[in-house]
Amino acid sequence: MKAKVFAYIWEYIVKEDYLLEFKKIYGLEGDWVKLFRKADGYIKTDLHQDALNTSRFLTIDYWETKESRDNFREQYLKEFELLDQHCENFTEQEKFVGDFNLCTNRL
Repeated sequence: MKAKVFAYIWEYIVKEDYLLEFKKIYGLEGDWVKLFRKADGYIKTDLHQDALNTSRFLTIDYWETKESRDNFREQYLKEFELLDQHCENFTEQEKFVGDFNLCTNRL
C-alpha cells in the first residue's frame, strides 16, 4: 500500500547569537509547531542541524496534503506573518528548498 504525505522544506543559516532561540522557536514544542497544530492536516515538524556547520538548519513540516498546508497558510495568514517577521532577526539567510510528496511502501 502506498501512503503519501506532503513535506514543506526550508533551509536556514542562523546568526550565532540566535542559535538557542532559533532552536526553541523552531523545535518540537516551539512557536511554529504551536501555530501549525491549530490547523487540520498538520502532522509534525522535524528540525535538523547540520553536523559540520552548526549554524545551518533544515525544517521539514509534514502535512497530510499540500492543500492542508495551503489552507493553513490562508486561514492563519496574519499569525504566520507576525511570527515569520519576528524570526527574520535570527537568520542570515533562509531558502525555500521545496514542496515534496513523501512516498513510502508498506507491506
